[in-house]
Amino acid sequence: MWYFAWILGVLLACSFGIINALWLEASNSLDKEPTGED
Repeated sequence: MWYFAWILGVLLACSFGIINALWLEASNSLDKEPTGED
């Protein structure tokens, strides 16, 4: 049954990385949009 914990850990790490990348991209675009400079 160790593989269930391993799969859950891998899925959790992958989803965390994907969510982190999406959040960084969203916060980047939100930071740049109001100013309109650069």
